[in-house]
Amino acid sequence: MGHRTADSKPWYREPWPWLLMAGPAVVVVAGLVTAYIAVTTNDGLVIDDYYRRGLAINATLVRQEHAKELGLSAIVSLSPGRDSVQVTLTGVVERRAPIRLRFVHPTRGGLDQSTLLLPLAGEDYRATLKPIQPGTWQVVLEDESSRWRLAGILPRGSNRLELRPQGK
Repeated sequence: MGHRTADSKPWYREPWPWLLMAGPAVVVVAGLVTAYIAVTTNDGLVIDDYYRRGLAINATLVRQEHAKELGLSAIVSLSPGRDSVQVTLTGVVERRAPIRLRFVHPTRGGLDQSTLLLPLAGEDYRATLKPIQPGTWQVVLEDESSRWRLAGILPRGSNRLELRPQGK
């Protein structure tokens, strides 16, 4: 039963058992790493109240239509460091009132930013931000009283976006 020949080695000194055990061992380690990542990171739910937001879509459409009636358009320009923004707003709008600008990340709600833009001379508004991370962002521009709204997509790698009214 425990009979060995002169040139045979014990099983743990042979490469084949270790090679056969390496595959399942790698899978176990990868599974543990995946479980750790799943437990410790945030999944970044975009919005918690999706139902209420879905019901509010008609109000958004009315605000976009009002922006169209006012002839509004805007150019949003980020600084090279993406830590400040300048907006040039054209159309019939109260020039002394601040306007709200939001950067909405498509998948990570925790990265969203909202800032109040203060009027400068003429049609320009400016504000500082936490640096906007690279990626694709939805940009929403609206007045403080929520009467009108302009929205668009800032593509990856771009620091400039032109916003025009969407809708009918």
